[in-house]
Amino acid sequence: MAFRPFESPSTGRQIRAVLFDTFGTVVDWRTGVVREVSTFAAAQGLHLDAERFADEWRGLYQPALDLVRSGARPFVVLDELHRESLDQVFRRLGVSPEHLGSEAVEDLNRSWHRLPAWPDSIPGLTALRAGYIIGPLSNGNTSLLVDMAKYTGLPWDVIIGSDITRAYKPSQEAYLRTAGFLGMDPGELMLAAAHNQDLEAAQLNGLATAFITRGTEYGPQQTSDRGPTGAWDLTSESITDLAGQLGVDLP
Repeated sequence: MAFRPFESPSTGRQIRAVLFDTFGTVVDWRTGVVREVSTFAAAQGLHLDAERFADEWRGLYQPALDLVRSGARPFVVLDELHRESLDQVFRRLGVSPEHLGSEAVEDLNRSWHRLPAWPDSIPGLTALRAGYIIGPLSNGNTSLLVDMAKYTGLPWDVIIGSDITRAYKPSQEAYLRTAGFLGMDPGELMLAAAHNQDLEAAQLNGLATAFITRGTEYGPQQTSDRGPTGAWDLTSESITDLAGQLGVDLP
């Protein structure tokens, strides 16, 4: 497979690694969580609106991270934050998680380890490996990201979870510590993401950036991140499109 190196217009450096936001950019978290909640509810005899449940669970994600980013609580892994949020959603609905069985609830919490990839993700990532180091730059902890890769077939070269950087995006440390672990200048890394806020922080910390459109990440009524809002290095419709723009000839 032919490869033409890409020099970032914003950093002036040749890109060596393309790292990806994962939830929403590489995997379709909403479809996966809705599927898992539906299965759980049927097994437990619960009448739940699985889509609403998934959205409420995800809605607690940033507030939970904010407590860690602000220093209001020590660093804890995303699996633990997800579990706390899951219990909170159950209680909002008048369901006691303690009465559901700890093993069943914990398995539901691991829904985030078993998310389906968007259709273009695996072929696009596989193509990118011809010229770049690829991996997640995600708020997920390492065990979550490893399980997800094995379950979904994501062909990462390297996985550096937030439990290694001890920082959640968009904190500066999440980007710069990742670059340090890879032994690279931040300008040699490109973050690819479907979220403009993530790219803004990456750009401020010296990384190259690529926006990938995922207009239905939050369902058909999504209003945010339907297009790029910043001067990113690249804008693409898919990971395969991004690979082509980064100089990889697709089969």
